[in-house]
Amino acid sequence: MNHAGKCQHLHGHSVKAAITVAADELNNHGMVCYFSDIKASASAYIEEQLDHNFLVYQDDPIIPWLKQNNERFMALNEHPTAEVLAKMIFFHMKEQGFNIEQVVLWETASSSACYRET
Repeated sequence: MNHAGKCQHLHGHSVKAAITVAADELNNHGMVCYFSDIKASASAYIEEQLDHNFLVYQDDPIIPWLKQNNERFMALNEHPTAEVLAKMIFFHMKEQGFNIEQVVLWETASSSACYRET
């Protein structure tokens, strides 16, 4: 990543996602949807695609080395920032049929990035 700060170096994160759903009307159970459905869908995506995976920008020069050494990685067409990860989760959940309002990704207790469509 062409970045002057400490994020220019290889590093990882442990994050928490807050997913907000919305509806004009509640279902016959008085809910937008079951939280367990949101958790199952988000957890499956995160575990299968993001967890223990090296997320890297598609033009990063480390990719040939990762391939040569059979390392697991996902090449993205954007830099793998917290904002981009929130966006990825947002679109996954939307594709799963949830009426997603926003996804907030917390890197620390006081640092987060939010993605929503306007």
